[in-house]
Amino acid sequence: MAEKLWQIEPSGPLRGDVTVRGAKNAVSKHMVAAMLGDGPSTIGNAPDVGEVGITAGMLEHVGMAVERSDGEVVVVPEAVSDPSIDKAFTGLNRIPILMLGPLLHRAGEAFVPLVGGDPIGRRPVDFHVDALRAFGAEVTIAADGIHARASRLVGTKIELPYPSVGATETVLLAAVRAAGKTVIRNAATEPEIIELALFLQRMGARISFAPDRRIVVEGVERLSGAQTRLDGDRIEAFSYLVAGLVTGGEVRVHGCPQDRLVTAITTLTRMGAEFEITDDWIMASAPDGLRPAAVQTDTHPGFATDWQTPLMVLFTQADGMSVLHETVYENRLAYVPALQSMGAEIEVYDTCLGGPACRYHDTAALHSAVVRGVTKLRGGDVTMPDIRAGFSAVLAAAVAEGPSTLRGVHHIERGYHRPVEQFRALGLPLRASAA
Repeated sequence: MAEKLWQIEPSGPLRGDVTVRGAKNAVSKHMVAAMLGDGPSTIGNAPDVGEVGITAGMLEHVGMAVERSDGEVVVVPEAVSDPSIDKAFTGLNRIPILMLGPLLHRAGEAFVPLVGGDPIGRRPVDFHVDALRAFGAEVTIAADGIHARASRLVGTKIELPYPSVGATETVLLAAVRAAGKTVIRNAATEPEIIELALFLQRMGARISFAPDRRIVVEGVERLSGAQTRLDGDRIEAFSYLVAGLVTGGEVRVHGCPQDRLVTAITTLTRMGAEFEITDDWIMASAPDGLRPAAVQTDTHPGFATDWQTPLMVLFTQADGMSVLHETVYENRLAYVPALQSMGAEIEVYDTCLGGPACRYHDTAALHSAVVRGVTKLRGGDVTMPDIRAGFSAVLAAAVAEGPSTLRGVHHIERGYHRPVEQFRALGLPLRASAA
């Protein structure tokens, strides 16, 4: 198959309207949760992203039926024909491990291949495996994947070593039909976690949120199908707001509630952005230019790690020295050399800058960056290493002097809703072609 390329010729400020759909991080998890129901579930406002197709393929492989149309995904649970996810799905995304709990509930056994996703840092499976063992499952890790078996999962108390989103999702998906009560301590509380919990509650799950990152689940015998409409993708919304700011324009983003962007809006305001916010849309502009900032990523409600890639490009256009401290994934800054090749003045460090010492402070992980702005970026030939870094490359190309060729565009198409159409609607000359 020929490699797909994007060729970008910057043409000035990006302006216009963008409507974001549900997050790729939400739709795939809802599709897995729908396996637990006795009847069909409908997920509305679904994005048109590659992640949906990959997840649908895995569900269909084990016997589920999946119907997709524009903006809607219907999952029809059927008898599990094969409790093993095909090894062809190895490394494509992180969804297989989340299917262990539902498969154990429906079939009593499961095999899933090794997880994949973006190469932004270790996503160890031990949190997931330890949690499933606590429910009473026999779990074996092999070279090619994970085998699990359980006649019945039983509620338990689980304290996560770190408020991992994926591990919290694994526990929720196992707990809702486990016998008895499950208490999750140090759980993740990201909006996508709340959204998944609300969907499971619509299906009949008994879930409550307690102070201090505790989630309490009382297991039930059965769940029904349910309908839901996903809220707008907060990562995509932030990314397009930055697209306007970094090019000296303004983008009006529809479809993402303000409460999902509280920390992001405050951060951009400190950098000199001015906002107009209504119940229907959010718009940012910076008529007086941008100021530098020191930002530390963190778990929710902190500054999301997925926001920092577009922010890094914005730092190059802020007047002064900015600092970024990444505390969630140790290899998240792997995209920086691509920006440096386009003229960005960025230095990375293995020390904790811009915030208190984090869990990587005594490692060799390059997880802090100092960025000098305002810097004139130049067009280049760049390979996108992952979804979020791919968007940052587009932003750099949009503000650069001269044309750029972007490779690895399948990454951004896996995670963003119709990005070519969206960028063209904002006035960015973008030509998609095959190498």
